[in-house]
Parts: sequence; C-alpha cells; structure tokens
Amino acid sequence: MSEIEHNLTKSASHATWRLHKTVVMVGMMGAGKTAVGRALAQRLAVPFLDSDAEIESAANMTIPEIFARDGEPFFRTKESQVIGRLLDEERGILSTGGGAFLTEGNRAMISARGVSVWLNADLPVLWNRVKHKDTRPLLRTDNPRATLAALYEARVPLYAKSDLTVVSDGEAAIEQMVDRVIGVLETRPDVLERL
Repeated sequence: MSEIEHNLTKSASHATWRLHKTVVMVGMMGAGKTAVGRALAQRLAVPFLDSDAEIESAANMTIPEIFARDGEPFFRTKESQVIGRLLDEERGILSTGGGAFLTEGNRAMISARGVSVWLNADLPVLWNRVKHKDTRPLLRTDNPRATLAALYEARVPLYAKSDLTVVSDGEAAIEQMVDRVIGVLETRPDVLERL
C-alpha cells in the first residue's frame, strides 16, 4: 500500500502529514483508546479502525456475548486474527481492546507492522471512567474495583513494552491528548512525518 498523504488546511492546530505505519492504541479499559484514536484519525485525516467493533461485526454479537458464549481464549484468538488483518489492510489509527497487547505474539505483530502507543492512565482515572458502565465483561464481578486493580497490576508491565507512551491523566481534553500523541509520533519519522 502506498503512503497516505493528506493535505489539511494549515493552521496552528493542523498540518500536512504523511502516515507511514498504522498507529495502534493500547492500554487499559477506560484509558481513552477509542476516543483519542478517533480524534487522532480525524486530525490526521486517516481511517479509524476498532478491533473490538470489527470482531462484533464479524460475529454479529457483542464482546460480552462472545465472552459468555465462547469464553475469553476464543475471543483472544479472534482478536489476534482481526488485528493482523487490520494491520495488513489499511493504514490508519487502530484502537484495540485492553487485553490485546498482553499476548507476546500480538505485541510482536504490532511492532513489526505498525507502532504501539500506550495511553498510560493511573488506576483512579480508569476507575472513574469505567465504574458506571456494564459493558466490560472482565469487570462483571462481585468487586469490580478490586478486579480492575488486579488487571491493572498485571497488565502495566506489559503495556510498558509499547513502542511509545503518552500519559492519560484524566485532566487533558481529547484534543490535548491528540496533541500529546502526535508529539510522541513525531519522534518516529518512520511512523509520522510532518510535511
């Protein structure tokens, strides 16, 4: 696939970009991968892709329904297949589920064919964002906050293996988060180039 070039009106907040690799947003549930990913794709004028949405579309079921019917191992296998397909098919911004980056094979595939960006949010920020939602199958437990804390402790060392990291502090607006992500992407001219 040829490089994606997009010409946007030049202003203080917009520039002309060339995206060389798919940017894969990784991190905990509630870190902002989808919201920031969508806004980043819009800013760069590239496609926004969501691995969970692709899985739901292919299965004609929601993620919680897939977990309930087929279990997490089945879901993780399908997730890896979908991420691989999306990395091959179209260059853009790819939002992944919170568990996608935990598998060594997924981490290697993402780094080889794209670039991973960890939205690093601390536990209070994450809990504040997910505590009123029942769409998180892993948090359907007697003590969802304790479950989230256990997931956080187990996953942070793996997210730390990301190619790039951006702090998601719960204070920055989405557009400010996009600015932060672009800032770290620009340290990698093999990924994003300002023209």
